[in-house]
Amino acid sequence: MTETPAPEPQRGLSTTTLDLPGWKHIYSGKVRDLYEPADESIRERLGQDCVLVVASDRISAYDHVLTSEIPDKGRILTQLSLWWFGQLDVEHHVLASTVEEGVPAAVEGRAMICKNLEMFPVECIARGYLTGTGLLEYKSHGTVCAIPLPEGLVDGSRLEHPIFTPSAKAEVGHHDENITYDAVVGIVGDDIAARLSDLTLKIYSTAEKIARERGIILADTKVEFGYDPVSGGIVLGDEVLTPDSSRFWDAATYQPGQAQPSYDKQYVRDWLTSAESGWDKSSDTPPPALPEDVIARTRSRYVEAYEKLTGRTFA
Repeated sequence: MTETPAPEPQRGLSTTTLDLPGWKHIYSGKVRDLYEPADESIRERLGQDCVLVVASDRISAYDHVLTSEIPDKGRILTQLSLWWFGQLDVEHHVLASTVEEGVPAAVEGRAMICKNLEMFPVECIARGYLTGTGLLEYKSHGTVCAIPLPEGLVDGSRLEHPIFTPSAKAEVGHHDENITYDAVVGIVGDDIAARLSDLTLKIYSTAEKIARERGIILADTKVEFGYDPVSGGIVLGDEVLTPDSSRFWDAATYQPGQAQPSYDKQYVRDWLTSAESGWDKSSDTPPPALPEDVIARTRSRYVEAYEKLTGRTFA
């Protein structure tokens, strides 16, 4: 197994990609690397066009991909996504996930062979609680993505009903921007916009109930969909319901009116904005490398989220 520089790296992203027999690297995002079959027999065996999605251990914060990595992060994200795909009554993109099914042994556990979808250029977000960028807009206008909300809500308030709050996809190194439902209609049309909203809220409602039964609050989540030219359907793609794409809070310590400890990269964000890091996030200077204790604590939170949600031991 050899490593070669990624062709045409995305802005703000420095990475290497694996030389995987039978597969050709085509793209690198903040966390995932995509490969297409270099051998037509792979497509023939799976019955349709496909891509190999490999989750790395890279981690991003404040629109930067950091030089430090979180050990096992790629495996945790992949295995948690696979578990969630099995819980959701929604068509998804996974075709294979084991070496026996065709995943290269070099990336076993952190890769999936997936349908090659025509992805919709919309980040589909469902919020059941008010926090993050939604809270900022609410404080200024009393709305989230132009959806009016009741007065008197605070950071962490549970919404009466989950809401669909989409955003426009941004290039690596740039920040996604919240958009209105009407803007989604302008991008994909009435019928698809309605379907994306319905599917996103269905996924959130199902997952919120499952997570709550395990002592975790799902505050919000981001999902992505694509069009499958083979089935003609709208298909759930990318990752799903991981600490990278969702806010998970501990139900036992949940208290509205304050920031909630979360099962994600909060340790990373907190250290980067601390005096210890010496980094100014408003500058053009890339973030510094993470200390070992921050890396270890971040990994621990990812593992804890996986184990509490799935009931499995991560090894």
